[in-house]
Amino acid sequence: MLIPSQIILTYVRPSYWLPGLEIVWGVLTGLIAMCSNAKQVYVLRVFLGLCESSAWPGMMTLFMYWYTPTELAKRMGFYHSCQAVGQMLSGAMQAAISDTLNEHAGLAGWRWLFVINAIITVIWGFAGFFMIPDLPNRPNPRAFWFKKVHGEISLERLARNGRAEPKRMTWAGVKRTFSGWVVYFISILYIATVLGTYGYVYFSLFLKSLKNPDGSARWSVTQVNAIPIGGSAINVVFVWIWALLSDVLETRWTLIVLQAVIGIIPCIIMSAWTANPASVALSAAYASYFISYICLGTAPLIFAWLSDLIPQDPEARSLAVGVAVAGYYSISAWSQVLVWPASQAPYYKYGWQSALALLVLVIIMTSILRFVDVRYLLPKREQFRAVIEDDIAATKANSSAIPTLPDDDTERDGGSSKVTHTARVNEVHGNC
Repeated sequence: MLIPSQIILTYVRPSYWLPGLEIVWGVLTGLIAMCSNAKQVYVLRVFLGLCESSAWPGMMTLFMYWYTPTELAKRMGFYHSCQAVGQMLSGAMQAAISDTLNEHAGLAGWRWLFVINAIITVIWGFAGFFMIPDLPNRPNPRAFWFKKVHGEISLERLARNGRAEPKRMTWAGVKRTFSGWVVYFISILYIATVLGTYGYVYFSLFLKSLKNPDGSARWSVTQVNAIPIGGSAINVVFVWIWALLSDVLETRWTLIVLQAVIGIIPCIIMSAWTANPASVALSAAYASYFISYICLGTAPLIFAWLSDLIPQDPEARSLAVGVAVAGYYSISAWSQVLVWPASQAPYYKYGWQSALALLVLVIIMTSILRFVDVRYLLPKREQFRAVIEDDIAATKANSSAIPTLPDDDTERDGGSSKVTHTARVNEVHGNC
């Protein structure tokens, strides 16, 4: 569903498609509260996944249509950080609902959790019909806050920064994308970064496994749920920091490498701790989990970098985001069970070691991509920007000149110019 959703977004207004998926997701979430057996939950979860998986890549793609290189990572980072904020709020909301609404109106506390979640989701889903601006060259007519000049300014900004306007997906664009290398390279890089920084997910299992000398649990259930909230707060702060630095310093690759280097530190410590807990101080293990929250800001930087790499090809950008996220979901569905089995928690035999290997791969791939970018992709971007600048200059010259030809001749000349411009743009696209 994820890759088709990326294609659908180029034909159906995002202000219809994304909120529509959100509303369906909310309704399905509410239906879980009515389930009487596990099979019903499994069925609903399948459809929930279909709706949910399209939201994040869809919004990332939408940001690429509006923001310039010095703005994009901040917007992506802020949106990305909402996942961690949601985790923090959901934990607090779960505790509050369990304490206050359990058995209210005959519903168990966990059922109320899904009901309230559904209500919130549906309300914000309907708000999306009016708040999502759609595309700069095809703005949302229901967005009462949006003015025509906003779209015009955005198109001018895109042209100034050498970015092509959004357009509908074509078969030629699909073939061009999948016959090139960028989509595969970015997908592998994204998957490696996410899987390589996955250890933080098991912080709660680590806390739950710790025992006092008398065999009692070191942390209560409430504490096990509360302590990782501090990690989520670290995640939010550093996602913002990485994204802000990326835009201010106008660099992506250095901060991706830096996060990978930081991520290697807990991998080394926890690899030693899981092999021989007595050889590593328990405080170092605690620190490792909290450090792992620092390096969770790679995704916004990777996709902001993708937008920088091929600004002339919106079709390839959209598909690359979809393929990368779909690839992660398809691989993590089975790999995490093998690498991080619950039966081994928290002494994973291969979890931290595999994460270490993936982060080393991230450093290598990021360095290679930087070299290829400077050597091969940058000249194409400069050529495309020259095409846009020539087109803008020609348009200004034509608008200021006194017409000397009949209307039909002018139309023929304009059509020829448009064909020539399109041919030049297609030539610049090449086979990325």
